Amino acid sequence: MKKFEDSGLLLARVLMTILFITAGWGKVTGYAGTAQYMQAMGVPGFLLPLVILLELGGGLAILFGFLTRFTALFTAGFTLLTAFLFHSNFAEGVNQLMFMKNLSIAGGFLVLGLVGPGAYSIDRLIRQRLAPATAR
Repeated sequence: MKKFEDSGLLLARVLMTILFITAGWGKVTGYAGTAQYMQAMGVPGFLLPLVILLELGGGLAILFGFLTRFTALFTAGFTLLTAFLFHSNFAEGVNQLMFMKNLSIAGGFLVLGLVGPGAYSIDRLIRQRLAPATAR
């Protein structure tokens, strides 16, 4: 199984980021509606650009394996915060499922933050280029 680790990590990064890239782009194209929804849930609308940066920018960073560990850990925290802010009203049927979905996603990002992006990543290219310079 070790020989499939890097391919598996690439596949995991692709699968984990589809939701975030799509959601981030949806917030860009539906900015006003998203800001209203956030405010209705008690979250200030001025935070929306940061949410877009994390979902779209962070999703793309993880997809390409750039600053992967940091971004994955930050995204895990964001996903947990989102679960508690937007999906903790279990009286509404779908919220319990959405809450558990967010817990699972956060778990995946936590694992990615711990093990790193694998060989097929910008992070690895940067490490390879810096390694000879630091050995001098």
